[in-house]
Amino acid sequence: MNGSIEERFERYCKPIVEALSHADRCQPAEWYLQGLMLPGERKSVEPMAARVCPHNVRSAHQSMHHLVADADWSDEAVLAAVAPQVLPTLLNKEERCWWIIDDTSQVKKGRHSVGVARQYCGRLGKTENCQAAVSLSLANVHGSLPLAYRMYLPKEWVEDGPRCRQAGVPQAIEFRTKGEIARAQIEAALARGIPRGVVLADAAYGDEAGFRDWLAAQPLPYVLGVRAGTSVWWGKHQPVPSPASARGRPRTRVKRDAGHQPIAVLKLAQALPGKRWRKVTWRAGSSGALSSRFARVRVRAAHGDRDRAEEWLLIEWPVGEAEPVHYWLSNLPETVSFKALVADAMGRWMIERDYEELKSELGLSHYEGRNWRGFHHHATLCIAAYGFLMLERLRGKKNTARFQAPPLPEGFRPRGSGSPAASRALVDRQRAFPPRPRHRSHAAAVPLLWAAKR
Repeated sequence: MNGSIEERFERYCKPIVEALSHADRCQPAEWYLQGLMLPGERKSVEPMAARVCPHNVRSAHQSMHHLVADADWSDEAVLAAVAPQVLPTLLNKEERCWWIIDDTSQVKKGRHSVGVARQYCGRLGKTENCQAAVSLSLANVHGSLPLAYRMYLPKEWVEDGPRCRQAGVPQAIEFRTKGEIARAQIEAALARGIPRGVVLADAAYGDEAGFRDWLAAQPLPYVLGVRAGTSVWWGKHQPVPSPASARGRPRTRVKRDAGHQPIAVLKLAQALPGKRWRKVTWRAGSSGALSSRFARVRVRAAHGDRDRAEEWLLIEWPVGEAEPVHYWLSNLPETVSFKALVADAMGRWMIERDYEELKSELGLSHYEGRNWRGFHHHATLCIAAYGFLMLERLRGKKNTARFQAPPLPEGFRPRGSGSPAASRALVDRQRAFPPRPRHRSHAAAVPLLWAAKR
C-alpha cells in the first residue's frame, strides 16, 4: 500500500484500537505501539512515553500505564484484529505454513510478580526464577506471527489464593499444563478459521501421546519432537498378534508380553544400518547451507498400548556425535519426501529467532509490572507491533523507512535506561542475524526483523 509509514501505521492501528472497546484508549495505544518500534534500550512504559510524547511525558506515562496495567480489554480480540491484516500477505508468499507451539521464558526475581517461580528457563538452559508463557504462531519460510500468548501459571501459584489476588489473577484461572494451554490455543485457532498448517513443537509437547492423538483426530498434521526413551513398535518389535475375526468391533488396544515388547527410539536408531542414514540439506543459512545426517522409518507409537496408525519416526544423528540429538514423530503422509519431512521438523527453530527479535528489539521481556493483566496486555501490544513490522517487510518497504521520533527532553534519563540509542532502520532485509549467547545483559544493535534466506 502507498503512503508514508505513518499513514500505513494509522490504517493498521484502526481495527486494533476498535478492539480495545473504548475511544479513550486510542491515543495511548498508538503511543505504546510506536514506542515499542522506536529505537531505545528499554521498552518499559516511562522510557517509551518520553520518546513518543516528550513535551508531556508525565501525562503520556499515566495514560499508557493505565492502558496496559489496568484497562479491561481483551487480548484475544486485539490479536484477532492483528492476524487478518498480516496473514493474507504472509500466506500469499507461500500458502503452506506451520503452526508452531513454543514456550518462552524471562528471568524475574522476587516472588510477587505474577507467575514467577523456580522453573526451567529456556533462555538460560537451566532452572531459574522466571516467568513462562506458551504461544501458538503461524509461520512459513518468509516470516511468522504469534496468534496466541498465555502465561503458564505454576501450580504453587494457583494454590496460593492471596498471592493470586494480589497479582490480579482472574478467579476463573485454573492450573493447566503447558500442553493443555497449547491445546486450547489450537482449538481457538481452529474455531477462528485460521488457515491450517503442520503443527510443530519440541519434545516437551510431543512426548504427550494424548496430545499427538488429539491432533490426529482434528485432523491436523504434525511433526513433534519426542525424547530418546519414547517407545515404538518397529521391525521385529511388535505386539502380540491378535486372532483373526470377521465379527466384532475393531480392536483399539494391543497386547504385549515378555516376548513382544516395543523398542525405545534411541535403541532403534542404534540398530539402523549405515545405508539408512542420509545427509539432508533443508535450507540456506546466513553462513551456508544447513544440513545434517538423518534417518527415517515407519513406526507405531506404543504408549498406553493403543492401536495407533503407522507414522514417521525421523532421527537426527550428526556425524561425530555419540548418539542422536533429536527425534520426531510425524503423521505426514507416507509419500512425503525426505527433504520435506526434515524441513518441517527444522521449521520450529525459526520461531526462536523471532522471539529473540520480540524480546531484544520490541521489548517483550521489558515489562516491569507485576500483575496478570499487565503481563498479557504488554505482550499483546508487542505482538501487534511485530505484526506491523512483519507486514512492512513482506511488502518490501525500503530500509530507510522509519518513524520520525521527536527529540527527548533535554537531560531526560528514564529509569533503567543507558546511553541514548542511535536511530536505525525499522527493517534490515539483508543483514544477517549474528550468532550470540541466548542470554545477555545488553541487547546488541541488530535489525528489528530478520531476512529469511532460502
